[in-house]
Order: sequence, then C-alpha cells, then structure tokens
Amino acid sequence: MIKISSHDEFAAFLGRELGISDWHKIDQEQINKFADATLDHQWIHIDKERAATESPFKTTIAHGYLTLSLIPYLWKQIAEIHNLKMEINYGIESLKFGQAVIVDSEVRLRAKLKSIANLRGTTKVIIEVVLDIKDQTKPAYIGDVMFLYHFID
Repeated sequence: MIKISSHDEFAAFLGRELGISDWHKIDQEQINKFADATLDHQWIHIDKERAATESPFKTTIAHGYLTLSLIPYLWKQIAEIHNLKMEINYGIESLKFGQAVIVDSEVRLRAKLKSIANLRGTTKVIIEVVLDIKDQTKPAYIGDVMFLYHFID
C-alpha cells in the first residue's frame, strides 16, 4: 500500500503502477442487494434458475455498474491518501467493459497514475484502472477514473 500526503508525493508516481488490491468475491447476495439499491432487477442478475437455462453464462452475472461501484473500496486498498480536507470522485473519462463477471467470481483492481494536475490548489488525478477477474485473461473493464484531492496546506 502506498501512502500519499501531498500533491508532490502523488506526482512522484506519474506513469507508474500504484498497486493492486486484494481479491474481492462477488456473491449472489451482493448482486441482489445492488439490484435492490438500483432498481435493476434484470433476470440475468438475480434469477439463477432462468440464467442457468437461458443465459450464455449459465449462471447469474454481476451488474456492470456494481463492478464499477467497487472502485472506491478497492482503491482504498491500494492507496492511503492523508492530509486531506476533501476527496471527490470526479468522473470517468473512458471505460470499456471487457467481459461479464459471473457470480462467485473474485475481482481485484490494478491502478496506474496516468496524469496529475494542480488546479489552483486542488490535485486532479487520472487513474487507469483495470478490474481483473481471477483465472481469466481478459479483464472485466479498463478505464480512466478521475479524483480530486484537496490537501491541507
């Protein structure tokens, strides 16, 4: 785990891999709770019996947005950002899904600092993220996410 307390400390990682999170298992309970929270009850996510017969995956799959929602949780396993007034999830600059995450798969996040800018005292970073699926060669997604950090002077 890396520890960062300032813009300059962050900038030292430009172009480098920041780290890799632990594996996280996505089970049916998490998928169902996400479906309830987002009102997305599509059968391919929550109906195991139907998915077994009609889905090309032969089981349920995690929502793509569920896998995206794991970024803050997994990112915090890679980097400890200290000395902050505020941290903001600023956006996703680009993202492509590579393949579905089937139920009971384990995923992990790999992160690389793609760019960093000082915006009048606010640090804007673009982190290239890749969500690996255990025992798969193709990732669930790859993309660029943006965070804003307001470090204490």
